[in-house]
Amino acid sequence: MKQQHQSRHDTAEQDLCLALNNQTADDNLALKGRMKVPHSTRAQVRRLKKKRKQQQQHRHLVSKPEPCTLSPGSALARQYQRATSRGQPTLKRLKHKQPRGVQDAPPNSSCLSPSSSSSGGKKWICPQERSPAGTGRREPPHAHSNGSAGRVQPRQGAALVPAVQDYEVQMEDTDYWRSFAESVMQNGDHTELSAEDTPQNNSQSRAGEEEGEGEDPSYLAAVDDGKGRTVVVMAPGQTLTFRGKSQLTCLYGRIDVFGFTMEEGQPSYPLLSPPTHCPLTIQALPHSTGGKTRKERRLEAKAIVKSYLRAGARRSGLMKQVSSETSVLLLERLETQATRFICSLPAHRDLFTLSVKERGFRQPAPDCPLSAAGVVSLPSNSGLVMSERYSAALSELVRACQVEEEGCPVILVCGGKSVGKSSFNQHLINTLLNHVSCVDYLECDLGQTEFTPPGCLSLLSLTDPLLGPPFTHQRPAGRMVYFGEPSCEQDLDRYLESVKYLWSFYRRESPVIINTMGWVRGFGLLLLVDLIRLLCVTHVVQLTHDDPAIAPMPSLSPAHLRQAPGWHTKGRGPRLAEEPSCLATPRGHTLLEFTGAGAARNVRYRCNVLRDLALLGYFSQLQSVDPEPGPALPLHSFTPYQVPMRSVALRVVHYDVAPAHVLYTVNASLVGLCSLAEGVGGAGGEEGPVLLTHTPVCDCLGFGVLRGVDVARGLYFIVTPLSAERLKQVNCMLVGSVALPQDLFRNQAGIEGERPYLTSEYCFEIFGAGKLKKRKNLKRREHLGAPSWKN
Repeated sequence: MKQQHQSRHDTAEQDLCLALNNQTADDNLALKGRMKVPHSTRAQVRRLKKKRKQQQQHRHLVSKPEPCTLSPGSALARQYQRATSRGQPTLKRLKHKQPRGVQDAPPNSSCLSPSSSSSGGKKWICPQERSPAGTGRREPPHAHSNGSAGRVQPRQGAALVPAVQDYEVQMEDTDYWRSFAESVMQNGDHTELSAEDTPQNNSQSRAGEEEGEGEDPSYLAAVDDGKGRTVVVMAPGQTLTFRGKSQLTCLYGRIDVFGFTMEEGQPSYPLLSPPTHCPLTIQALPHSTGGKTRKERRLEAKAIVKSYLRAGARRSGLMKQVSSETSVLLLERLETQATRFICSLPAHRDLFTLSVKERGFRQPAPDCPLSAAGVVSLPSNSGLVMSERYSAALSELVRACQVEEEGCPVILVCGGKSVGKSSFNQHLINTLLNHVSCVDYLECDLGQTEFTPPGCLSLLSLTDPLLGPPFTHQRPAGRMVYFGEPSCEQDLDRYLESVKYLWSFYRRESPVIINTMGWVRGFGLLLLVDLIRLLCVTHVVQLTHDDPAIAPMPSLSPAHLRQAPGWHTKGRGPRLAEEPSCLATPRGHTLLEFTGAGAARNVRYRCNVLRDLALLGYFSQLQSVDPEPGPALPLHSFTPYQVPMRSVALRVVHYDVAPAHVLYTVNASLVGLCSLAEGVGGAGGEEGPVLLTHTPVCDCLGFGVLRGVDVARGLYFIVTPLSAERLKQVNCMLVGSVALPQDLFRNQAGIEGERPYLTSEYCFEIFGAGKLKKRKNLKRREHLGAPSWKN
């Protein structure tokens, strides 16, 4: 009987060798890729007798076991050979076979363990086969397609021999066969998710995949409550760069938004990130322990998440992402007066959506939790990129404001057009507010103002961070002068007089940041030199272009400023040894020069569009501030104030106009509502407006739209956000070249028939009726060099 048994065993081994020899090269490669092939078979033949006891433990690996003398390896090899020889792509006999759990597996082995699935049954997962970070999938232990073995390239020098394993000596072979059997019985389904990757617990990763995100979307660990609120869990170092508008509250931990640090317990802040400017980025920061253990901090963070989300699978999935080091954020839908009014105009309806360029690589997912809060995520590299010198300059300025060795620092930021001066100013203000309670700001840029409509110079104090573009945070200034033009090239003297007037109100109780124009050539450079000298600047931040095609401006070092001439000041030249001490130049400023974050060729919106948005943002203060506002109201729907002509003086700033034509000029125009120190009043018995012969430098309280003029009654009709109390202080109106946005005239809702202030019968053929054109390619007489005469 023993001899017969051995004969059957030898016959099985011969059949296996014959089957392997008849297979193609690809089948051999696949067999080798799925089995561990030893380099020698001499020891294997002697161990055949020791395999009989293991055959009973592994009969579940095949549906119809072969004779008891065959090993599991021989049985599977023969079954595989039969299937491939018939050209069948699957192992039908193993398709519906279910594996049984192995109780005596080592703790570190690759055995399968049961896990609850979404259908209520049990799902078999491999503990060691976890998904890569952020992918939501795991690689199967064996690459199969619908049950057939995949093709694997063999290693060089490896022989294809019958695979007969030693289960007593090599225990990992047993685990290998169990994983192999499981992969065959899965019938090609290798996209199973672990308990942490189930669809209910990982809706965030699915949302990230729907958005086409190729990077780690772990920051999208967010769940919305269905009421326009989203709870976000972020680990330290993770970032979220986005477009849109939302109200941010830091519920737990510590985060950074554009230089400003938010912590638990602070009020919520509005975040506005339209395509007009650089997108905002939220970054999670490490936070202090507060004397609590890791378990206490983790339980505290989970309790906060529970208080904002209802119980369910989605909350349970988010709770698994909470640890003692995470930061918990709350994003809510935001609608302000400015956004509601500006977005009501057809030209700016999609102002807070993705730009055309951004839509090319990112499409918003409607079911993404962030979309519920009005936010669309972007790649992390699309936010503000700071160089080492950029960061070093910020650190140097923060240290100077904290130490204050020689009083409060006076920081002047200069550079050409579109180099990132506004972005740097906002970032610097937000960073300083982390260390000081107040930062003063002197606006010297007439074209791109930060807090007022264009054409203004202003001085104001800031206590809140700037987390949006200029048109979203228009506010009253402490002192303001209306220059009336977006450029000062027509009146340099009045520009310097206006800056001096504002500087006289600076109390030197907090650091001040001075924003300058992008005009750094010719007369613009002369004005910049004057500002550095007249304002006693301690730090000059000079931003440069990285484009070699743009001629760089000279470095404003103390040595250069000593000799450079200004418009009102002159350079002293090299200091002589016998120069009296009373004429010695004071200690120079600190120069911080680096490449800015912007580029002239990457301008998102033109300057005139940004100026229109600033004006729209200012007049949006007329809208209602109710928590649930209705539709935005047009300007013509507000009741205007009636201002007597004899109580206010009138002046056209940018052009000389005949007195008889002044009222035609100011009708339907933007006017600066100013206050003169001396009283204004017409001569007795005279009718008509009171006109000024020169442009004064005075306080500007606000702006309005001169909607109409009633000459018979001697009244001006003005629409303005100013209160009646403030309007009583106005005794002068200045009209400049800053025009109202055309959208206010073209889109006047609720008007039937002809719209006011618009006509289609205008004749452009009359000489001078067209738009005034400026030829900036012609040089001024002052810019031309001295003529050279030839003998």
